[in-house]
Amino acid sequence: MDRLLIEFASSTDDVAAALGASPSAGEAAIFRAVAGDGGCAYVPLPAGNEEAHQLAQSIRHALPQATLSRLALLMELPGASAGEPAPYHYVVATDVRTEAEEDFNAWYDREHLAGLASVPGTVRALRFRAFHGHPRYRACYELTHPETLVSSPWLAVRGTAWSDRVRPSFFNTKRIMFRRV
Repeated sequence: MDRLLIEFASSTDDVAAALGASPSAGEAAIFRAVAGDGGCAYVPLPAGNEEAHQLAQSIRHALPQATLSRLALLMELPGASAGEPAPYHYVVATDVRTEAEEDFNAWYDREHLAGLASVPGTVRALRFRAFHGHPRYRACYELTHPETLVSSPWLAVRGTAWSDRVRPSFFNTKRIMFRRV
């Protein structure tokens, strides 16, 4: 299911109010950056294009400074800690050089996302592609605690030969830890 990504600097109360009466509001996930300002919210989009457009317009009207992006869900995997609370949300958003895109997608699909999902402390791993704008790709990891990122199993998955080959093709990369509100 596609999601509407809302990136904002306003208060999370403003975002919750903007989602207000939307049928998707109950399924929205709102996060605030652990370090620095800003936050993000993911709202499941209704199946109909007209309904999705109306939802985006109402949010754009309520939050004129926010950035909205439509995301296509590419992959979603339960993590090793599935079922546990996931108060942290780690995002790696990046673009990739065109000539490396096929290898990049194969790496995420066959090795990287599943590897990080299998790390204790990972509740769920998701991967998205933006329909428009940049960064084009967004990997999200719902975590039990932020220390998961420095655990030996996490670092082992990040340190594979395939990872070392693909990572230099990244550009416009943003890595942000969020906390659920």
